[in-house]
Amino acid sequence: MDYIIELIKYIILGIIQGITEIFPVSSSGHLVLFSHLFMGGEDLNQSLTLFLMITNIGSFLALLIFYIKDVKELIVDSWKFVFTKEREKSQQNFFYVLKLIIAVVPIGIVGLLFKDLIPTNLLSVGISLIVTSLLLLGIYLLRHRTFENDITYKNALIIGLFQMFAVLPGLSRSGITMVGGLSQRITLSKVIKFSFLSYLIVSIPVSLLGLYDAIKNPGTIDILGFSLAFIFSFIFSYLTVHVMSKFVKVKNLIWFSIYAFTVGIISIILFII
Repeated sequence: MDYIIELIKYIILGIIQGITEIFPVSSSGHLVLFSHLFMGGEDLNQSLTLFLMITNIGSFLALLIFYIKDVKELIVDSWKFVFTKEREKSQQNFFYVLKLIIAVVPIGIVGLLFKDLIPTNLLSVGISLIVTSLLLLGIYLLRHRTFENDITYKNALIIGLFQMFAVLPGLSRSGITMVGGLSQRITLSKVIKFSFLSYLIVSIPVSLLGLYDAIKNPGTIDILGFSLAFIFSFIFSYLTVHVMSKFVKVKNLIWFSIYAFTVGIISIILFII
């Protein structure tokens, strides 16, 4: 019976990862919070890092399937631009890929340099969630501005600089990317697509590292529990990205702001008590 309860916890964590990876409320922050609740405040750094990597693969595959048409088009056109003479037709998508790469370089550098220094306690998560809330609130208050710009190289770099702060659990990567894009008056639909395509690029090395660690240290994980978390992360990421792409508008960001603020306060209270 105890083991069944443990498996249910893994399923819940997988669902949380799937939903919060897509919505702008920080999946890593939620997993730190709920892991603390489920595991009684144990030292979670090593196991949580591996768990995040494994469930991240589920979200990665869900987004890859959702954007597979765009991904194939970007890969094919980039190949044509570099290796064939069909440059005029394919240059726009090739340049888009360059912008994606520019956007992920900052978070990649910061993640590599500071991965062992990133705090994962409830206080830092709570503060980061409140910062996420305030950023989303700022964009909501500016909702009447005109959002019609395309993404330039400068925009991509600025989005990347915003995105690098998302290495902190509680600072939503998708949320802070939205803030970076919308602050430059780029339409929300373009920012969401750019955010998730850049996530795919970032997730490739993270997913490979997670698989390597799982294979290298199989005794440190519950294979069935991690597998269930992976499956549910995939399912709920796929469902949530459909909702996100169809229904989330700038005017709706206020609800994510309120939610992130509430969870942030709860996290700080749990740290204090």
